Amino acid sequence: MFENMTARFVKGIVAAAFVAVASPALADDVTINVGWETPADSKLGILAVKFKELAEEYSNGSVKVNLRCCGQIGSEETAFSAMQLGTVDAFLISSNNVSPNYPLMNVFVLPYIFQSPEHMATVLEGDIGREFADRLHAETGVHLLAYGGVFFREMFTIDRPVESIEDVDGLKYRVPQNRVMIETADAFGAQPVALAWSEVPTALQTGAIDGSDNGLATIRDMKFYEFARHLVRLDHIAAFVPLFMSNRVMEKFDDEQREAVHRAAAEASVHQADIIRREEEEIRQWLKDKGGMKLYSPDTTPFIERAMAVQDRFAKEAGKDFQVLVEEIRAAAK
Repeated sequence: MFENMTARFVKGIVAAAFVAVASPALADDVTINVGWETPADSKLGILAVKFKELAEEYSNGSVKVNLRCCGQIGSEETAFSAMQLGTVDAFLISSNNVSPNYPLMNVFVLPYIFQSPEHMATVLEGDIGREFADRLHAETGVHLLAYGGVFFREMFTIDRPVESIEDVDGLKYRVPQNRVMIETADAFGAQPVALAWSEVPTALQTGAIDGSDNGLATIRDMKFYEFARHLVRLDHIAAFVPLFMSNRVMEKFDDEQREAVHRAAAEASVHQADIIRREEEEIRQWLKDKGGMKLYSPDTTPFIERAMAVQDRFAKEAGKDFQVLVEEIRAAAK
């Protein structure tokens, strides 16, 4: 299912892209910089490297892609607004870090809004995902080229085992600067500490926080296992890291280049999703055997009960569009 997700999504938006972006009569060669914050060989790097390879191939070399890992051209917290201004070409941004610039994205960040990876794929590959991307572009001017591979964030703690929801009580818990994630941590009983991504390694090392959550590959790639002893599977927040591109860059492409870029994004996303899916259990076992982490799978029932209250509260406060999208996602699980 994941292999079809991004490809189907892009097929639906390529036609819209030709309408939304005016094409010059003849485009020159175009060089673009694609940025992300994690290491070059991280899961985000997998997508970026493949996108470069395919975009250059499908455009017959008329589109050149420079890869800028490790925050070289910005951070996830600042890249979206920079793309709106046209000062950043393209960037991979976690869904939760898009929300401050486009609050409707918070629907996808709600705890337990997705019941399974299959549910998430159904939403993102279907009309909901296509319409969301179209709306985001219309309202922000930024293009969502591909959603990327999907995964669930997993909790990790330095010293405290988490075998039940009671064990979360009072935990100094790092969250991104995202209101949904702050309130989710609070609902679970933790003490949320909002920190930028760049501050997390130091906070773990100094004990400024007791734990946090992220995808398994990120926990491994960032070597968080060197500080955190416990890995807790809750599957509470679904995550994806879309590839975005500025309208300033899109306007430089002719139709053939634009089609090449969309095709490359679709296939790179499928490539990344396949690797994420295949490696998930391998990484979890690696974190146990090589990283020295202890694994826990507490009963998620009380976490889900508290999460539903967070969902309902945000839906009520955020307005009709937010409520409609929540109901559409819930209905897609049936």
